[in-house]
Amino acid sequence: MRITFLMPSDNLTGGNRVVAIYAQQLAARGHEVLVVSCAQDRLGLRETARAVLKQDWSRLRQHHNAQPGHIGQSGIAHKVLERPRAITAADVPDADILIATWWETAVWMHGMPASKGRKVHLIQGYEVWLGSHITAQVHAALQLPNLKIAISSDLKQTIEDKLGPLNITVVPNAVNLTQFTSPIRTRQAVPTVGFVYAVAAIKGADICTLACELARRTIPDLQVVAFGADQPTPEVPLPAGTDYAYRPAQTALKDIYGRCDVWLFGSRLDSFGLPILEAMACRTPVIAVPIGAAPDLLGDGTGILVPKESPEAMAASIVAFFGQSAPNWRQRSDKAFAKAHAYSWQDATERLLATL
Repeated sequence: MRITFLMPSDNLTGGNRVVAIYAQQLAARGHEVLVVSCAQDRLGLRETARAVLKQDWSRLRQHHNAQPGHIGQSGIAHKVLERPRAITAADVPDADILIATWWETAVWMHGMPASKGRKVHLIQGYEVWLGSHITAQVHAALQLPNLKIAISSDLKQTIEDKLGPLNITVVPNAVNLTQFTSPIRTRQAVPTVGFVYAVAAIKGADICTLACELARRTIPDLQVVAFGADQPTPEVPLPAGTDYAYRPAQTALKDIYGRCDVWLFGSRLDSFGLPILEAMACRTPVIAVPIGAAPDLLGDGTGILVPKESPEAMAASIVAFFGQSAPNWRQRSDKAFAKAHAYSWQDATERLLATL
């Protein structure tokens, strides 16, 4: 088949990684795959001036020295528009399948002729986090007539609780089991936890940070490891002494996960939560809020679920986790590994193709 993906931009977010992996998997099966994306948003004069006044040099560097995103690094055919604008039919070749990956791309797709492909909306989030002013537009995009695929049952339920039945098919994300793996290991002598850092409040880095600081009242030698695509800011600080990796190479991620005895996931809004699965694949048990795929992945005791917006509960679970015996930790580690490695991107791609 000829398959075209529509994306708002190329970056290093989890959603873009999912599209890149699907594109690679489909191309490996002999399908003709193209990704069409808008150019990266430019930093306007007002935003540039504000960043200079705040001495936010990291933001300026990110915009003026933009790194390739997951699509650019994937080797998949990629058409980037000359500037940030709507993707039109003239930008897209005729194909069999046309896949939108964000609510705006679903709107753009809706106006394209049938020759561009059967219309599919790969729903990777309930995308209202930019503010209430776009909620009605997001809802309208989700109700457009097309084949809808969500990446988790939690996401499907969240959307249909708001809008009613939409005949959404669920195809869960997987993890690259070659990239994310680990040999059998034991708990470390120095207790170590990790999490993904991001400035955006929806990612919950502040929750993880406060949980670590509270846990240190009982475990003073608790070490913290983190990585992310943002430079830490005073407004969203990391725990003291955190070993932070800024934009690490993809090949380094499994070593970061593998350095931790426990991984933390405190997101306020997430459609899946790939770091949960990546950590599990590296034999690192997870303490998470019940967001995205966390209930499906951890609800059977593989990890620990804690209430939303409760760094106190997360801290208590960290303390309890390190209070268990080494054999108990090993049992959880092995169980996390087995669950993550039971479902691959090859399996997910077969389910996607069956749905298409």
